[in-house]
Amino acid sequence: MSQKFYVGDIVQLRKGHPCGSDQWEVMRTGMDFRMKCLGCGHVVMLPRKRFERAVKRIVSRTIEQGNPESNST
Repeated sequence: MSQKFYVGDIVQLRKGHPCGSDQWEVMRTGMDFRMKCLGCGHVVMLPRKRFERAVKRIVSRTIEQGNPESNST
């Protein structure tokens, strides 16, 4: 089962960016992922399959891991 990623998540990739940073902010999810390098601000898009293989770990998450709709009352 693939891991869930959300807009605003900070992820660490297996390979570092040429600027020296290996942490990225997820800006768009779907069939393609758009992410921004936290070192230099460079924005790239990757297909979902390539993105999921490149992620080493999630550094920080913007929402709780539970059901996001359960908080609205």
